[in-house]
Amino acid sequence: MAYLSKALLVAAALALAACSSPDRFGGAGAGAGAGGVAGSAQDPSSPLYFQQAVGDRVLFAIDQSNLSPEAIATLDGQARWLMSNRGFNILIEGHADEQGTREYNLALGARRANAVREYLVSQGVAAGRVDTISYGKERPLEICSEEACYAKNRRAVTVVSAGPVG
Repeated sequence: MAYLSKALLVAAALALAACSSPDRFGGAGAGAGAGGVAGSAQDPSSPLYFQQAVGDRVLFAIDQSNLSPEAIATLDGQARWLMSNRGFNILIEGHADEQGTREYNLALGARRANAVREYLVSQGVAAGRVDTISYGKERPLEICSEEACYAKNRRAVTVVSAGPVG
């Protein structure tokens, strides 16, 4: 039993020693962008950072596909991120609230996605890196018959992916 106890203590000491050197892999944050673990929300080159810090969605007014000043501010940040991270492509999802017919909302979602696409391309993002799809009212974030829910569902979401779009 004494041998097993000593072996466990040695293993625990080795495990703790392995954790004591933060730069053992070539410097603090090696492999990550400035400020975080690779792929985390703190890594400025990760899709998670794009989603949480830059913002992956813009909202629209009722029956509208024109971009608000708030939407343009978010899209400016998206364009900067995409220009700095050229290894990623995007799919822009257009969405609508539950009011109106399925066909109308699919067309409205397409107009919203295209408005975002056109703006990002106008800011220098290569058109070949951007694809669009409309879900109309088929993928709501909120389900209720109140304006607060409808407002969250009138959106375009930019989904980041590595490699070719399609």
